[in-house]
Amino acid sequence: MEELDRSRTFARDVKRIVVKVGTAVVTGKGGRLALGRLGALCEQLAELNSDGFEVILVSSGAVGLGRQRLRYRQLVNSSFADLQKPQTELDGKACAGVGQSSLMAYYETMFDQLDVTAAQLLVNDSSFRDKDFRKQLNETVKSMLDLRVIPIFNENDAISTRRAPYQDSSGIFWDNDSLAALLALELKADLLILLSDVEGLYTGPPSDPNSKLIHTFVKEKHQDEITFGDKSRLGRGGMTAKVKAAVNAAYAGIPVIITSGYSAENIDKVLRGLRVGTLFHQDARLWAPITDSNARDMAVAARESSRKLQALSSEDRKKILLDIADALEANVTTIKAENELDVASAQEAGLEESMVARLVMTPGKISSLAASVRKLADMEDPIGRVLKKTEVADGLVLEKTSSPLGVLLIVFESRPDALVQIASLAIRSGNGLLLKGGKEARRSNAILHKVITDAIPETVGGKLIGLVTSREEIPDLLKLDDVIDLVIPRGSNKLVTQIKNTTKIPVLGHADGICHVYVDKACDTDMAKRIVSDAKLDYPAACNAMETLLVHKDLEQNAVLNELIFALQSNGVTLYGGPRASKILNIPEARSFNHEYCAKACTVEVVEDVYGAIDHIHRHGSAHTDCIVTEDHEVAELFLRQVDSAAVFHNASTRFSDGFRFGLGAEVGVSTGRIHARGPVGVEGLLTTRWIMRGKGQVVDGDNGIVYTHQDIPIQA
Repeated sequence: MEELDRSRTFARDVKRIVVKVGTAVVTGKGGRLALGRLGALCEQLAELNSDGFEVILVSSGAVGLGRQRLRYRQLVNSSFADLQKPQTELDGKACAGVGQSSLMAYYETMFDQLDVTAAQLLVNDSSFRDKDFRKQLNETVKSMLDLRVIPIFNENDAISTRRAPYQDSSGIFWDNDSLAALLALELKADLLILLSDVEGLYTGPPSDPNSKLIHTFVKEKHQDEITFGDKSRLGRGGMTAKVKAAVNAAYAGIPVIITSGYSAENIDKVLRGLRVGTLFHQDARLWAPITDSNARDMAVAARESSRKLQALSSEDRKKILLDIADALEANVTTIKAENELDVASAQEAGLEESMVARLVMTPGKISSLAASVRKLADMEDPIGRVLKKTEVADGLVLEKTSSPLGVLLIVFESRPDALVQIASLAIRSGNGLLLKGGKEARRSNAILHKVITDAIPETVGGKLIGLVTSREEIPDLLKLDDVIDLVIPRGSNKLVTQIKNTTKIPVLGHADGICHVYVDKACDTDMAKRIVSDAKLDYPAACNAMETLLVHKDLEQNAVLNELIFALQSNGVTLYGGPRASKILNIPEARSFNHEYCAKACTVEVVEDVYGAIDHIHRHGSAHTDCIVTEDHEVAELFLRQVDSAAVFHNASTRFSDGFRFGLGAEVGVSTGRIHARGPVGVEGLLTTRWIMRGKGQVVDGDNGIVYTHQDIPIQA
């Protein structure tokens, strides 16, 4: 799906547009007109015309059309003997003269059907040397545009002084691409769109699977990196000519887009600021980096910066977090503006409501994030804490201390607020960090990354936190088990599984968040309704939201089940049932108990007792967070002991399963694994240990002459 692009906001102010359509777009196989494609183009231009845009069209295709017609005529007029002779190449200028009338006849017919008037303007290169000609050209075009006429330009190849329409590339303009660029400048257009037979400019031939589409052309970066393929199959210049024309126009102040003319709506998408094709702009170097760091360089830089961070005093590290919190609040307006573009793009792309909800950054959410960063800053410094102290022998003391893991790679989807939480936790724990967010939050992540790294002092360096912007870089990063110490994926089960299967680096994360609330027969009804409603409705898209409600069978008889169902349905929750509940409640049967809705929907099932609930959770849960609602403390303790999940609650909403709510300040993610860290992972989950020994010259020497005491020494508060 195309997405809104902040760098293309110029599209909002566009009024006068020059559109150039290439020969490969105008014609199909055999040089015949591509009627459907050209018709769709005319409809786009007619719609723009009626919307008040001033449209100028530069159209190739005359020579190709003329050649096709003259070949047919030559065939009709030839004898059998003539056909046995070698066929001479048709004169290009004759082809141009014949084809131009056919091309214009089609445009007039189509535009007439759309109630639009078009005018033909044929120009020669030499004419532009004449100041009076250029003045008259401007006046004529202005008059036409005022009357809502669409001028259609082409080079007058039939009487051109060039050696041949395809061969001579000298002069003020040398093909219709350069003519379009010249006209855009001469007629003071706001935008030039060059329509091609490919999506835009690629790093190599589009047919090469290793070639990548360049969304924003940066001259200083791309001019020496691009490998061009063959020239156009029909026209004069191909992509080389388009790029040259685009660069000339862009650096003279006219934004240019090269995009496909095969898609019927690309012009409209460009004008809506969507990220289609390749943008050429004089300010492009401000929007895209001129040089790229490779994955290893980025990881190594993060490690070097993390060591500088660890060398700071506790107070200095605390100040960095406080400065970040202040910077977040100072930049609320900018962050919100970038986030709104992401949200609009996500909605236009038709992303699920739950994903859009996770994407939104309100001023309240930004303030909450700043508060969580300050809470982290006020926590005890986690680095270098003595966890255990032992006298190994007389005068030989060993300390077990907390230490940063090193470099973390976090891959997360949709939620830009996760970037702030993760970055602040990494700083508090002294770790370097590489972040890869989802493309749906590209702008939000970029501005949040900038705000945070700008607040990091130069003594540490902004490279402490690297922002990975391309999905293609992830496989390279996952190979760096010698540089990256831990990968934490935050997203779908598919994402977590894919990462676990493709890296040797330890992975900490959870798959699905299939959380259960079991309402026991000994529940307090009002409490049960509050907890069930909160667990589902407080934030349905969260991983700790209730996805399955389990109800003791006795609650069907005393109407508590109906009260719980009413509490959910009256708040817009769609219910699906297990085999028992679907019959009792007359609701659709769930296709699977192993489903995370992330929306205002959940599964309901009736179970025999607490043992049935525990068995159901173990068979269908994801070991994230599960809850029991009961006044029977014996049953509650049984549930708490036997449910094998990262977090197990009694009479409390599953929504409490969160790093901030646990008092961890924030969380880097939730781990459902059983090694290293489990549940919401805060600062402590990002630490490992180091052993520090202080002696007085002791040596092992085969353990002779040393008496081991191994006495615990109290840790001073």
